[in-house]
Amino acid sequence: MKKISRRLFLTGSAATLAAAGCSTTGTRQTTISKSGFKSPNEKLNIAAIGVGGKGRSDVDTCNSENIVALCDVDWRSAAGAFRRYPDARQYKDFRKMLDECKEIDAVTISTPDHMHAIAAMRCMEMGKHVYVQKPLTHTVFEARLLRETAHKHGVATQMGNQGAATDMHREICELIWANLIGPVREVHSWTDRPQGWWPQGIPDPLPEQPVPEHLDWDLWLGPAPFRPYNAGYCPFKWRGWWDYGCGALGDIACHNLSPVVKALRMEYPASVECIHLKDANDQTFPNESILRYEFPQCGNFNAFTLFWYDGKLKPKLPDGVSEDLELLNEGTGTLFIGDKGLIVMKGELAKNIVVIDGEIIEDYEKPAMIIPRLPNILDKDGKYQDSDRMHKLDWILSCKTGSVSGANFDHAGPLTEWVVMGNISLKFPHQKLEWDGPNMRFTNCKEANRYVTKNYRKGWELT
Repeated sequence: MKKISRRLFLTGSAATLAAAGCSTTGTRQTTISKSGFKSPNEKLNIAAIGVGGKGRSDVDTCNSENIVALCDVDWRSAAGAFRRYPDARQYKDFRKMLDECKEIDAVTISTPDHMHAIAAMRCMEMGKHVYVQKPLTHTVFEARLLRETAHKHGVATQMGNQGAATDMHREICELIWANLIGPVREVHSWTDRPQGWWPQGIPDPLPEQPVPEHLDWDLWLGPAPFRPYNAGYCPFKWRGWWDYGCGALGDIACHNLSPVVKALRMEYPASVECIHLKDANDQTFPNESILRYEFPQCGNFNAFTLFWYDGKLKPKLPDGVSEDLELLNEGTGTLFIGDKGLIVMKGELAKNIVVIDGEIIEDYEKPAMIIPRLPNILDKDGKYQDSDRMHKLDWILSCKTGSVSGANFDHAGPLTEWVVMGNISLKFPHQKLEWDGPNMRFTNCKEANRYVTKNYRKGWELT
């Protein structure tokens, strides 16, 4: 494995850390040294890798800039974007696009998870700013490498967890820092995925089918081991397959747990354990899982336990809190349990619920605003806050001015590391895996370390 120097990254300015009662020892703020920044009024030349599926909105929410090139291995999926941006050059292979389009300033990457690191590395090594969909990478090693590479080349970065742009995510950090519910002892986070979203629990490869004319299957596979095409892999069902996706944990935890990382200034977990598993196999992720992470004390924040639930599983409320409050009725959410109360982040409602002494407190005192808010962007009726566009504009401003974006790789890298590390525990159920974060290795399970990185198909090696 390529050796990467030890660094700890926590987002936010020194002032923010001080206001939260955190030490800045061992932390480092993103610096962007790339010369030739544009004026905020000057447009970037943006290219996109992956423009179907989520890539559609990733391109459209950057349309304040010049969309100069579009790349997708599936031109049927890309057809809508090709029509909307007829002046953009069209490609199937992003490597060719990057070689030919010298005018590109920044790139959005909205491919399946297994391709994220390959594309982002190529872009950053050429000095391009990058916006990469969540999860940032497919493996722990890739996440560490991307974070290091972003610093090396001084580029602006952002991971596509658009909830990080919302007031809800920022306020929950401030509520924790204001000690409203006391020291946090447990965090519980859940999602109803994959059930009803994509298939998992499939034990065998799918039978070969003819490759559609509009798809370049070899390019779609990229660094993954070759296997014959089947429509059950793409365009979207890839998320449940080990070779291509990161399952429900990779899909949603980068949303749900982003404010947990910021609020509790989390670094590396001490351990992870899969304590429940249903329909596990070597081809796809399970239909249900529960994980338990142990995080050590960090600065002024005490040690705490974090639980993850997927497949419609959810935590139980603490004693004294009535189920009638319907605190856990959302398909996805996060529960913080402190010594004096609890907070529920209801992701689908974009709302934080504070509970003290078993009752919802509607008129709690708002904490000091420490994290700057992004400007609200409303639809034509003035009702809908477009967090996706806000998140892009946060990144675009970083590209132009060197400002620190909310989900840059100093934040997204460590978050992704332990999110995808959790998937490794699925391979070793009911075994507590002890983790040495700085050195990216499990100390009590040699076999688990083989999943920290992966093998790359010839011609697609990660440099």
